[in-house]
Amino acid sequence: MIYLVEDDDNIRELVAYTLNSSGLEAAGFAHPSDFWEAMKAKLPTLILLDIMLPEEDGLEILKKIRSKNDTKKLPVIMLTAKGSEYDKVHGLDSGADDYVPKPFGMMELISRIKALLRRTSNSSGEIEEYTVGKLYVCPGKHIVKVDETPCSLTLKEFELLCMLLRNRDMVLTRDQLLDDIWGYSFDGESRTVDVHIRTLRQKLGEAGSCIETIRGIGYKIGSRYES
Repeated sequence: MIYLVEDDDNIRELVAYTLNSSGLEAAGFAHPSDFWEAMKAKLPTLILLDIMLPEEDGLEILKKIRSKNDTKKLPVIMLTAKGSEYDKVHGLDSGADDYVPKPFGMMELISRIKALLRRTSNSSGEIEEYTVGKLYVCPGKHIVKVDETPCSLTLKEFELLCMLLRNRDMVLTRDQLLDDIWGYSFDGESRTVDVHIRTLRQKLGEAGSCIETIRGIGYKIGSRYES
């Protein structure tokens, strides 16, 4: 169950409807008081939290969530119209796991939610590993091998590869990759991603073909590449 705290009726209803239609059970709350009542009855698997809210703002709610033993590890994504670097850093420093400024695309939001759920599902101590054909990647140990041979990548190349693997079968746009890996939206320079994809493919050799270009959109690693 995903809880959404958003006082804009149109946004709340659209997000809740889209998530439920995508197989992600969701419930929306216009007021923090209703959200806290629901938290007493049942804890969610993830929280989508606006900042500008009646009664108390989203950052205060986030602080309370992180201060309680039974909720401090719940994954939280901030949804807010505040898109400045200061507000983004402030939200993340306060304990948010991700930050999506409005307006946002629903497919991007679903992708972020699924990626965060996958990351937090490994918090039990299970080692995160990926095998795609001859490619083997262990993010926690920073290991990349192609046909058992170690492959040396730059930090950005490594983060790019891990993000594609964690979102396997999902097309990630250049803007998503820029925002998540480089930490900012870089208007007009999506070639930064293209250049890194090209060098990444070159370093991976024959295994680099698993990174598919989706023309006009971005990149993905598809399921047709056997693990």
